[in-house]
Amino acid sequence: MGWAQVSTHELVAGRYRLLEVVQREVNRVCWSGEDTGTGRPCLVTRTALPQDETGGPGPRITGRVMRTCESLESLCPGRIAPVVDAVVADGALWTVTEWVGGVPLGDLLERQGTFNYVRAARVGLELLTVLDAAHGEGITHGELSPGQVLMREDGSVVVTGFGLAGATLAPRLTAPSYASPEQARDERIGPAADLWTLGAVLYTMAEGRPPFRDRGRPEATLRGVDRLPLRTPVRTGPLTQAVLGLLRKDSRERLTRPVVREALTRVLTEDPDTAVHELPRPRLRGMYAAARDAGRGRGGRRTVAGTALALATVTVAVVAVTHGLPGTDDGSATDAGPRPSAPTAPTAPSPGEPAPSAPPTSASPSPSRPDGDALPAGFRRYTAPEGFSVALPGNWRRLDTSRVPDGAYRVVFGASGDPRTLAVTYSERAGADPVAVWRDDVEPELERSGGYRRIGEIRATTYRGREAADMQWVAHDDGDRVRTFGRGFLLGGGRSFSLRWTTPAADWDDGGNERTLAAFLQSFREAAA
Repeated sequence: MGWAQVSTHELVAGRYRLLEVVQREVNRVCWSGEDTGTGRPCLVTRTALPQDETGGPGPRITGRVMRTCESLESLCPGRIAPVVDAVVADGALWTVTEWVGGVPLGDLLERQGTFNYVRAARVGLELLTVLDAAHGEGITHGELSPGQVLMREDGSVVVTGFGLAGATLAPRLTAPSYASPEQARDERIGPAADLWTLGAVLYTMAEGRPPFRDRGRPEATLRGVDRLPLRTPVRTGPLTQAVLGLLRKDSRERLTRPVVREALTRVLTEDPDTAVHELPRPRLRGMYAAARDAGRGRGGRRTVAGTALALATVTVAVVAVTHGLPGTDDGSATDAGPRPSAPTAPTAPSPGEPAPSAPPTSASPSPSRPDGDALPAGFRRYTAPEGFSVALPGNWRRLDTSRVPDGAYRVVFGASGDPRTLAVTYSERAGADPVAVWRDDVEPELERSGGYRRIGEIRATTYRGREAADMQWVAHDDGDRVRTFGRGFLLGGGRSFSLRWTTPAADWDDGGNERTLAAFLQSFREAAA
């Protein structure tokens, strides 16, 4: 995750000063902070609550969180982040934990890449020890994810986030990609839900992406977890059977904790030389190091110092899907990676396919226009910190951001309740022929997905004076038939952007959709190199 400066004049609960954002998940943000009463550093986490839970359940929620963590801390000293305070304010649950060293597992995977299966087994055993203690006390975590697992430099694991399950009426507040199928169906959960998530975390450590990708909207992600088949892992080695046994849709069929422990232990004993006995020191600072090291004034008091721009939620799955030019993810119903979107010039229809309507012709090359220039009615110009801007409908916002260390990223835009999306993908490893990238890198993945069919030919074109290529196709997305227009264009030096515009197939010819697509193409600007 990125570090982001947080400027606030108000203290949480009148006592805790927020310093820097260190992690984001759905409905959950963590800051490094300072206890102004003692001067000690701490971690402050804000978890959004549903509207019907903000009118008086504060003592019940905070009491549950405090009691749960206190109980588990006594059973697993050093493995549970101690919660020192919890309050409900401003429609959210705020929890304050002691300063513990470490880096979120999701952050470590993003920075260092996948783990070998022995290292994954070692982390899995650490998590299983914590879950054994919790389940023995009748406690289900219910919110486990790589963001709730802190990795210390000595290889030990600290788990945060206990106490939320059962404290609120909202299922899976923070990490829908790691929800169990029963949570996706909003059913009562138990220890088996944590075992599913353990399997999902093992899968992510080995494969570099969660077993079910984040689809931009929690409800869409949860539908995928519940309904879509699991994509078979290819890097889990001797962990494969344990992972598949944990990721069974029927909770009654999942492996038990003793069986999982035996399987993970066998991996370590049979291949001890491959194990990583101590985690390498991550290049980025530990989770709270920025708060500790950020400008210290006289007397050692911390001062608020500038840091890098905030990054939105990072999806590990983008590693495999942003190396091609026009967005190299599949955009289909399978979980082969995130889905970008965008439009193209008219293409020849396939036999039996109605002739696609021609998207608007993009404007001729011109310098980026200032934000004050006229935009279509109801649109506003959005300028991304990554270095591009585009006109968006007034109620649209960023739904998802994914990036990898080599500079590639994907940003998805949309609105709640709106099935349409626009995705912008940037790569620094694009091939020299944009048509070949669509044909050789993107389409093979699309063809492995359900219901994929290209519409017409991949067309070479130009976009603002740059080499480009357009492709259109239809596919299934969570059972719905969708149609996508993709345009990829080269910037030079291996750099490229791609845009993908996806709508329900039945609505493709809607005039409003055509105007929206035209606005995207006419307004998109990349920052000068």
